[in-house]
Amino acid sequence: MANTYLRIDIVSDVVCPWCVIGYQRLLRALEAFPAQFDVNIVWHPFELNPDMPEAGENLREHIARKYRITAAQSEDNRARLTALGTDVGFAFNFTVEMRIYNTHQAHKLLHWSESSGQQTALQMQLFRNYFTHGKNLSHESVLLDAVETVGLDRQEAAAALQDTAISRQTRAREEQLLMQGIQGVPLFIFNQEYAIKGADDVSVFEQQLHAILHRHST
Repeated sequence: MANTYLRIDIVSDVVCPWCVIGYQRLLRALEAFPAQFDVNIVWHPFELNPDMPEAGENLREHIARKYRITAAQSEDNRARLTALGTDVGFAFNFTVEMRIYNTHQAHKLLHWSESSGQQTALQMQLFRNYFTHGKNLSHESVLLDAVETVGLDRQEAAAALQDTAISRQTRAREEQLLMQGIQGVPLFIFNQEYAIKGADDVSVFEQQLHAILHRHST
């Protein structure tokens, strides 16, 4: 019997820790269905802070102001995220100096890489560069190093970063998602029919995958 085709559209930002956790949980869920799905994952842009300047802002100060929480609450949140990351095999290294950056350039490269077959690899490399290594994702050299690490062409990526058409396409996709009512990330859309909002438990993803298999078998 042929595998069930499964397209998963993921709306995400590269500075969203819950996007990392949600994706890692999705992978765990897929492991429970070996050789049952033919999976195609496509990442879509969402900027949590589209007006963030290139220099960025101290992450702790930004989170405290944006969500109106105390420094102690912010610290507790980071400790929780670090533990959850460890649980799903991802290293979050939050530091006092860590900053949050504008992510438009990163999303341009992810859009450019979609047809390459390496979009997910690039997405994960950008997650690691930011959350594990604390790199500035608005710096061209950081982005191009990530491109090269996953085996894509550095010069082509550099040209893509300067391409105004790619920038327009990326912003148009973001605007389209906003017009569809998407106001937060992560969002996982299965076969353009079913959606899971947020980084739900592995069991929630498994239930969704079971439902898709059941529908295709009846």
